[in-house]
Amino acid sequence: MASPSKAGAALSALREDLVGDVFAPGDPGYDEARTVFNAMIDRRPAVIAQCVDEDDVVRAVRFARDLDLPVAVRGGGHSVAGMALNDDGVVVDLRHMRAVAVNPGARAVRVAGGATMSDLDRACEPHSLATTGGRASTTGVGGFVLGGGSGWLDRCCGLAVDNLLDVELVTADGTRLHANAEDNTDLFWALHGGGGNFGIATALTLRLHELPEFAIALLLYLPEFGAEVVRTYRDVIAAGPDEVSGGVLYLTGPPEEFVPPHLVGTLLCGALVTYAGGEADLRKLAEPLLALPHVTEIVGAMPYADVQCMIDDPPGMRNYWSAEYLTGAPDDFVDVFCARADALPVPTGSQHILLPLGGAIAGGPREFPVPYRDAAWAVHPFGIWEDPADDERCVQWVRDVRTEVQPWSTGTVYLNFIGDEGADRVEAGVGAENTRRLAELKRRYDPDNVFRFNHNIRPA
Repeated sequence: MASPSKAGAALSALREDLVGDVFAPGDPGYDEARTVFNAMIDRRPAVIAQCVDEDDVVRAVRFARDLDLPVAVRGGGHSVAGMALNDDGVVVDLRHMRAVAVNPGARAVRVAGGATMSDLDRACEPHSLATTGGRASTTGVGGFVLGGGSGWLDRCCGLAVDNLLDVELVTADGTRLHANAEDNTDLFWALHGGGGNFGIATALTLRLHELPEFAIALLLYLPEFGAEVVRTYRDVIAAGPDEVSGGVLYLTGPPEEFVPPHLVGTLLCGALVTYAGGEADLRKLAEPLLALPHVTEIVGAMPYADVQCMIDDPPGMRNYWSAEYLTGAPDDFVDVFCARADALPVPTGSQHILLPLGGAIAGGPREFPVPYRDAAWAVHPFGIWEDPADDERCVQWVRDVRTEVQPWSTGTVYLNFIGDEGADRVEAGVGAENTRRLAELKRRYDPDNVFRFNHNIRPA
């Protein structure tokens, strides 16, 4: 740790050199700058450097190294464990770096490191192009992609990393690198699921896919029909093309116009069918679900970028989530899944979600550190609530869901769906053999583990 005098001089120099803003404790705007979406996270970095370009990122990293301070990287700030922040370290905040440049002819898009999913989706929409994105518009593209990347389009377009063409990176010593299929190929491999362990992604280039139409069917049911809804949804996915996705879930009836007033605040079962195509074909696919007794029905074409905003988390809520990836969803599993809904914390924003996999996920490249390709389904207990008094029951509910679905677990997991659950879960998210290879690369690119506020791979 540097002496106070050296630290003070270095901070003054950073304020002078950085084009963007610099915040330290006591500065006006500091508390706002350190707020992330999960209200359970309350950390106090020594310095927050809000960078506006790659030069700023290099300056911030070198400042941190000169003072022997760890570095956290903030893109969208959506890590449920608050990995975008640290205590007494440096936060490299990329939120001012949000440029998106679409190349329709090449079917590719270059996305700056701080861009959100909304920035990406809205830029691609006029060209009838899209790529696999997260299920919330406020998610940061960088962390989402480098962590693997699962969304409504993954069954037809592959995981986000399957569409990764190039990464511009600032490493732990402030070096700028390009990683792609021709340059720094070992690093490029590591960035396909290894997360932010190897540097700060200042820009990513992604492959785009044609998406001239998109449609959804959203249906809500009384919970006593839940088991039949889940089994029917499972069968719809099994019989449908890769273009069909979505999820089936239990939730508290939200105060929205499409929810009957007497059901607001009560437990409901829901089915969301997303379709990379037109409304007519979607209606045929969703017929078995439409035939079940339901209290809400929304079916129609909707711009993909609008669908991405449908389940955005309200700000200021408390969050705790996890996931298990499953070998299948047989009837005995469905019974357990639905039984756990009885304990869903109601009324809160928590959701008990089952997501379909398969399709282009299973058919994607096998060499990358994403070992969950062969999973058929994912259970995603998503705890979200407002009152700190609910912390214990909401967190425990998430853990109980994981425990009870273990008989069907593959043992693998998508790391972006979980918080800080220990080294064993990190290994489950990248694979045992991949962990060893990633640790060797970590030793080469970040031997001091400067970038450790993530699903961390320790240097070999």
